[in-house]
Amino acid sequence: MNYVYILKAGDNRFYVGCTSDLEDRIERHKKGQIEATKNRLPIELHCYFAFQNKYTAFNFEKYLKSGSGRAFINKHLA
Repeated sequence: MNYVYILKAGDNRFYVGCTSDLEDRIERHKKGQIEATKNRLPIELHCYFAFQNKYTAFNFEKYLKSGSGRAFINKHLA
């Protein structure tokens, strides 16, 4: 499976990522091993979406990082 995940960071902002190993990636975020979130700890998994096709997952991640995707996150998940 391929996962698109949304983290809530210590600065109360969301971070969107994509991975094929969700447990490992979340642990790496929590340990400060991911550059994008290491200065925003602590982080918490807010939600995730599972996809069988990695290209569908990448496209959904790209959407969530767009202006309309950020608006979707803020309206439905915040």
